[in-house]
Amino acid sequence: MTAGQYVKLPSMTDATIIWLHGLGADHSDFEPVVSELGLPPSVRFVFPDAPIRAVTINQGMRMRAWYDILQFGPGPEDEAGIRESQRTVEGLIETAGVPPERVVLAGFSQGGAIVLHTALRYPRRLAGVVALSAYLPLQSTLKAECAIENQHLAVFMAHGRFDDLIPLPRAAASRDLLLKMNYRVDWHEYPMPHSVCMEEIGDIATFLRSVL
Repeated sequence: MTAGQYVKLPSMTDATIIWLHGLGADHSDFEPVVSELGLPPSVRFVFPDAPIRAVTINQGMRMRAWYDILQFGPGPEDEAGIRESQRTVEGLIETAGVPPERVVLAGFSQGGAIVLHTALRYPRRLAGVVALSAYLPLQSTLKAECAIENQHLAVFMAHGRFDDLIPLPRAAASRDLLLKMNYRVDWHEYPMPHSVCMEEIGDIATFLRSVL
């Protein structure tokens, strides 16, 4: 286990969910959700911490971030930071203690962007990916980099209709790109801002039970 990584360890593991927090949060952000999902005790949860770095849109303040955000909305992206976090997640998959096909990547906001980016490029089949209040970064590279092993990956995307940080149309555009590339996307919208609601947690639980 790496420094700053929280792991909920069951007595016997047959599946692992790697869950990434959003900008400025940490591993504890989604720990309370575990008990709400109602999954078997054999499912292991891994909650890694993002590194601390300067974030441009927050006046260069240093905080936990999976990559730098250079501006609000589409535009130039921190490709180096995104690729670095991709490698981090790939390392977590390799040390998950179960085969990749028993691993689900999940994340909120920035974390959701990273898991979506990583899962579509990972060269071994995964069980699924959960991207909450997120979008797909580095879209222009996906066609060249997508892994055939995860062409039929189960993708869960959920978004708030009143999200003012990552507006719904941006997430929907990512969904539409994936659908155009023949990915299987389970799309959900909720009457909420940039957050998580109980109805969403119930839908995530249903999705996780279907892929694990």
